[in-house]
Amino acid sequence: MTTTGPEADDPLDDVEHRDITVEGQRKVVHVMGRGPAVIVLAEMPGISPHVARFARWVRDAGFTVYMPSLFGRDGAFPRTAEGRAVMQQACVSAEFRAFAANASSPVTRWLRALASLAHGECGGPGVGAIGMCFTGNFALTMMLERAMLAPVLCQPSLPLNSPGGLEISPDDAATVRERLERENLTVLAYRFEGDRFCTAQRFKAYAEALGDRFVPRVLPSSAAHPSPPPFFAEVVGCAHSVVTAHLIDAAGEPTLAARDEILAFFTQRLRGGDGGTPS
Repeated sequence: MTTTGPEADDPLDDVEHRDITVEGQRKVVHVMGRGPAVIVLAEMPGISPHVARFARWVRDAGFTVYMPSLFGRDGAFPRTAEGRAVMQQACVSAEFRAFAANASSPVTRWLRALASLAHGECGGPGVGAIGMCFTGNFALTMMLERAMLAPVLCQPSLPLNSPGGLEISPDDAATVRERLERENLTVLAYRFEGDRFCTAQRFKAYAEALGDRFVPRVLPSSAAHPSPPPFFAEVVGCAHSVVTAHLIDAAGEPTLAARDEILAFFTQRLRGGDGGTPS
């Protein structure tokens, strides 16, 4: 990775840039590493240097990372004006349902097909995925694909207009719950206590939909990095991005412990270990 300063764009020059077509749609997917597949879904406003840093941590833990370009300018440092424009565009895109509860974004069909393709390419028992913010719930909907084994939801924020709403249909949620129970799988989820986009109401709704298969982690807002990039300071305006923009990369920090728990979760699930609830 080549950078020129703390506010530099990330050139993503250590990854393979692939055009992948599934479900009749072509998207750029950044691929790196070796081992079982993990799909890293960027938060708003896109694949920032912090998202890419997390993806490299996943790679270095022994996985092949598939990081699809879903919105924004890949590698861009999250500045306010550009980030706000990306968010506005995504909110009216036909691929996403930013304001619709009880329904999944259409792009999740493409992501489920990507998971199947990645499993075929990488082998192993299955695939992991982590969604963040705007994509936070996508890893759950991807559990409708049988190759998916390890879903992580970081600050799932849709629907934006319903603090207690879920971006998945009740029927699909019931199907996922039945699979989680049948296969002894769990869903890891993270949020900051004071997050106004991913609220306690939303985690309560997930718990009601998934039962004890939903494993929530709530970090104190004081554990967030105090100086995030401008988009997060000025547009998001609260502790939000657990393993990216608000992560503090220092020993003993709750956000770093969350990162380590996620990497251990992927290792447990995707290298043939027991899929039970993390302790």
